[in-house]
Amino acid sequence: MLELPMTKTRPKNYHHGDLREALIKAGRLILEEQGIAALTLRACARKAGVSHAAPQHHFATVAELLAEIAASGFEDFVAALDKGSANAPGPRERLKAMGRSYIAFAHANTAIYKLMFAAEVPLKSERLQFSMKAAWNQLVVAVAAVHGSENVEATAARVWSLVHGFSMLTTTRRLPPTVDQDDALEALLQQLD
Repeated sequence: MLELPMTKTRPKNYHHGDLREALIKAGRLILEEQGIAALTLRACARKAGVSHAAPQHHFATVAELLAEIAASGFEDFVAALDKGSANAPGPRERLKAMGRSYIAFAHANTAIYKLMFAAEVPLKSERLQFSMKAAWNQLVVAVAAVHGSENVEATAARVWSLVHGFSMLTTTRRLPPTVDQDDALEALLQQLD
């Protein structure tokens, strides 16, 4: 019996699988490892192991890819807040746990967090709009459980501003060195009541 040698080339009918998601994952890795300046469609193609032209079947521009990366970040963000607050015994404790989880997410995922909330280019996609709305609704529901439904959106914006501001100050190391970060966090969480 004649055995054919194994080759490392892919067959002509090779199908990558979910190339769109593979490019988003590759983009997230590049963003985390090298920063946004290194994130190009070609770099994502290289990281995903596909031809440099392959991303153009899913993303016309790098801004379109960035929007999907940000959307995936918001999806992870919502999941992290749910997980971090799942065992809270009541609404107040849940809101505080969400605040802690928010800050923890920002520190553990700084590059994507900055893309989600401080992108230098406008990011637009249906998935991004949906995931951003899911994050906002998650906060509104938690705030309404503590503060009631009257002026809930304004109260949610206040809570978000407090936690987001603290996250940005700590991830960019802008808190003055005289401020104890743990004490400041505890004071902030008390203001969520």
